[in-house]
Amino acid sequence: MRFSLYIAKRYLFTKSSNNAINIITGIAAVGVVVGAMSLFIVLSGFSGLKEFSLEFSSIFDSDLKVFPKKGKTFLVSKENALKLQEVEGIASFSKIIEERVFLNFKGKNAIAFIKGVDENYQKVNAIDSTIIVGTWLEQEDRIVVIGVGISSTLSLGVYDYSDLLEVFVPTPGTGQITDATKAFQKERVMASGIYHVNEELNSKYVFTPFNLAKKLLSLSEDEVSAIEIKLTPLADERVVTSSIQNILNQELVFKNRIQQNDALYKMLNTENLAVYLIFTLVLIIALFNVVGSIIMMILDKKQNLKTLFNLGATISEIRKIFFMQGVLMTLLGGILGILLGVIIVMLQMQFNLVMITNSLPYPVKLDVVNVLVVFITITILGILASKIASGRVNENMVVN
Repeated sequence: MRFSLYIAKRYLFTKSSNNAINIITGIAAVGVVVGAMSLFIVLSGFSGLKEFSLEFSSIFDSDLKVFPKKGKTFLVSKENALKLQEVEGIASFSKIIEERVFLNFKGKNAIAFIKGVDENYQKVNAIDSTIIVGTWLEQEDRIVVIGVGISSTLSLGVYDYSDLLEVFVPTPGTGQITDATKAFQKERVMASGIYHVNEELNSKYVFTPFNLAKKLLSLSEDEVSAIEIKLTPLADERVVTSSIQNILNQELVFKNRIQQNDALYKMLNTENLAVYLIFTLVLIIALFNVVGSIIMMILDKKQNLKTLFNLGATISEIRKIFFMQGVLMTLLGGILGILLGVIIVMLQMQFNLVMITNSLPYPVKLDVVNVLVVFITITILGILASKIASGRVNENMVVN
């Protein structure tokens, strides 16, 4: 092994007498470096883009959310709420009421979801950081906070005293409606704030005080649509979930932050995999140059191989020389490519070299996982390429 490694290093770092071999080897080495660097930069860019996308959508998503398994509501008594406060792993929680509503303001209409939240909601989600105009809710007032999309659709601003926003929900009950005036329950409210997250969420939610939503939907004192929970940093999700289930003793569904954005996570992960496979294919093509350069080196060193064989080297040991040469070339090229990729990513993070808009730099993220993925990929592909190339050495080549 030491013999084969020693010769491999000599062949790798020593110039050949044939200038064409040196050029081919140089092209192969550059191809590996550029391929590894490109793969790392793309994965880092996609990691940054993924984090950037989830950063906005997850503002409305708590660490853990509890839903009813059947129906739209479940019961949380005052006694249960006190017990939840004592559960180890729960930093804070908020009771939520959600329902689809119809909005009307000066003849303009929109469909949205009302989200009634209690006074603890800001402890669970940093919703106040999204307010761009006005202020957050006061629980005792008949006010709401709307998104930029709803504000634009209804031409509604904050503290508009010229008219009030009308919120309609279907009257609960069964049977046929005979009086159209009783088909909906209505509340007239004023917008105190406007939030901005992203295009979808800006037109989705209307935040209201918890009691106002409960009155509008004619819910009982203990009925809620969901509970949103903020966990402590060292909380065990499974233990917390089990404790909540034991306290509430109902058929419930628990979703963590990832599960609440399941479709988005699947889409981003699928795109990430597709990008990885595409650039891995580019890397495979680059490694064909490594195969070619090793084969050319084998042909160039044919006389030397005969000498080594006559001195007692076996065919297996001679093959190991070129196998190790290829592995060394890909590993060193891969490490150099990763280092260059890290430098470029750090420069982007520091100096915003590439911009999406005049004020928004392209997001990138340095992630150890990406380093490992690129290194493992280049190692596996390098071993395969070297194995293929070194297999060209046979007994006929060194005997004849």
